[in-house]
Formats: sequence, C-alpha cells, structure tokens
Amino acid sequence: MYRKHGIGQSTFYKWRSKYGGMEASDVKRLKELEEENRKLKDMFATLSLKHSMLEDIIAKKL
Repeated sequence: MYRKHGIGQSTFYKWRSKYGGMEASDVKRLKELEEENRKLKDMFATLSLKHSMLEDIIAKKL
C-alpha cells in the first residue's frame, strides 16, 4: 500500500500512529494548530532576542 504512494514503510507506520484514528477535519485542525504554534514560537524568539538586545543597551548606558 505505501509503495503504491511512493513512501517508505517506516514513514507509513509513523504517519499511521500519528493520524490513525483521526477524521479529515481533525487532521486539518491539527495542521492549523501546528502552523499557529510555529508562528507563535517565531514571535517569541524574535521578542526574546529584542528584549535581550535592549537589556544589553541599557546595561552599557549605566
């Protein structure tokens, strides 16, 4: 079955364990949440870097 679709056996079983009992709408929602989570992590990393840079600037002025 997996060869028909051009994927490896381990990939097939990994996907099956992750998405096995889900409906299509559940999988879609999961993908949306993963994308939102990725964006939030990006935002946090950016803000954290800016915060760190501002702390360095303040420390140098004191």
